[in-house]
Amino acid sequence: MKTLTTTDELAEFCAQAAKHPYVTIDTEFLRERTYYSQLCLVQLAMPGTDDSGAVLVDPLAEGISLEPLHALFRDTSVVKVFHAARQDLEIFQVDAGVIPDPLFDTQVAAMVCGFGEQVGYETLVKKIARQNLDKSSRFTDWSRRPLSDAQQKYALADVTHLRQIYEFLDAQIRKTGREKWVTEELRILTNPETYIVRPEDAWKRVRTRTNSGKFLAVMRELARFRESYAQARNVPRNRVYKDDALVELASTKPQNINDLSRSRLLLREARKGDIAEGILAAVKAGLDCPPEGYPKVDTSRDKMQVNPALADLLRVLLKAKSEGAGVAARLIAPTSDLDALAAGWRDIPALSGWRKEVFGDDAIRLCEGKVALAARGAQVEIVEL
Repeated sequence: MKTLTTTDELAEFCAQAAKHPYVTIDTEFLRERTYYSQLCLVQLAMPGTDDSGAVLVDPLAEGISLEPLHALFRDTSVVKVFHAARQDLEIFQVDAGVIPDPLFDTQVAAMVCGFGEQVGYETLVKKIARQNLDKSSRFTDWSRRPLSDAQQKYALADVTHLRQIYEFLDAQIRKTGREKWVTEELRILTNPETYIVRPEDAWKRVRTRTNSGKFLAVMRELARFRESYAQARNVPRNRVYKDDALVELASTKPQNINDLSRSRLLLREARKGDIAEGILAAVKAGLDCPPEGYPKVDTSRDKMQVNPALADLLRVLLKAKSEGAGVAARLIAPTSDLDALAAGWRDIPALSGWRKEVFGDDAIRLCEGKVALAARGAQVEIVEL
């Protein structure tokens, strides 16, 4: 197993990789103690059947630059293959402002090929490569050096088996003509906006049952401060204060340090210094917000008038269509979208792109009473009316 620790070594490998149609990539990182992921290892493999074209890259090595890798990411003649790429892509987008192009995500491709929703790498290795993975090093501190032989072997397996998985799935997608499906599914992953966390929107991730405008205004400012503070100091947001403490603060609305000291859920470190001052300033900003500036929770789906019989028919149609297409039903439309359809909604993902072709068009016709469903043995068929 070869580990690259210098920029020149990485540049030489990337120059060789650029001569091939694809390269497989994975990363190991830590995020428990930081806001942004700390990249600890990059695994790369060129096409082949053994480990000779696979390497580990040590981004923690003194003086190494990952620019040769970033240049390979920008080389549109080489497909960059990942499995479940979102967290990997976030690292490269945040650190270097680069997203690999073109991208192939084997988890996305596997869903399109009928392997189920969010299928894991280990499952694909078993089903496609007919191999078993040693996962004993899954939970490890990848920032510590030197890496053990077991760690290196584990890491390298994440890109060597990926070659066979990619070639199999790519062939299947081309055979079934579903390239457009994969492209549609990758749009979110390849959009830089996906990896931008805006403090002003942080409140939307906090769960609460209260829809009071003043409460939400205070919660928004508390969430905004926490996100900004965590980003600026690169610490996990929960190290500033956790969601339950945030909700408590939005409810009690402390006005001074004495009020803050009465909090049951606030960490001791947050009751003084910069965090305490930030909390009090956020509460004040929320209380000073005029009613027209209050954030609003989308409750439109709570008021849907769902036709239960139609929703049941849509579920039957979805099951038939998903089995016919060999795609996980939930990938086409979750239950909430079926209910929305049965309530008259039309602005849902199932009615656009490849989902519309597979399911959406017939779902609309079913809702409009233009078709019915009939059982033919074990099959469900669409009957024109």
